[in-house]
Amino acid sequence: MLAAPAALASMSHIVLLGDSIFDNGSYTGGGPDVISQVRGLMPGGWKASLLAVDGATTAGIPRQLERLPSGASHLVLSVGGNDALGAQHILQSRVATTGEAMMQLGRAVASFESAYRNAVAACLRPGLPLVLCTIYNGNFPDPQYRQQVTTALAVFNDVILRTAIEHRLGLIELRQICNEARDYANPIEPSSRGGEKIARAIIDVVTARTDARRRSLVIGAPP
Repeated sequence: MLAAPAALASMSHIVLLGDSIFDNGSYTGGGPDVISQVRGLMPGGWKASLLAVDGATTAGIPRQLERLPSGASHLVLSVGGNDALGAQHILQSRVATTGEAMMQLGRAVASFESAYRNAVAACLRPGLPLVLCTIYNGNFPDPQYRQQVTTALAVFNDVILRTAIEHRLGLIELRQICNEARDYANPIEPSSRGGEKIARAIIDVVTARTDARRRSLVIGAPP
């Protein structure tokens, strides 16, 4: 589903879908948000549209796609963080064994997988190149809670990774991209600096030269 290099000239409208990872204008303190940074980095003549909505979950993606602009050429989806937040009560649950805790987490992830795959299926229906994003770990001040979140999110991210591989989609590994405290405006939202790194990753993966029939393309931290 990635664009072949020869087709890039005619495919010139990137559409961002998902949640506040892209719709982060409320958190940048007046600094540039992700969509403006994508527009500033695009090749000449390209366009970019923001359909992502702060607070959205996987269930909201089909509604976002209803506003898909004509001429759209590439879709980039970053969603799942709010789904995971909806399951954060598991981290405070009292259980008798570690196995019981894993079962609770497993049920939450199974529900997420069904919802996430439905969202991706909706994104695939227009027949456009699609790029997925993992859920980053955030910048939680409490080290113990941060470790709990990082461990739990690894299981949610496994769903995203497997889905990208199965469909041979591009993937932006946000855990590697937003890897410094200053990449965050608060524990869970990207700052202008983090947004710039995300924007560069979007441009990198959309314009990368790759044979999509053979493999997925993963964009991680810059060298």
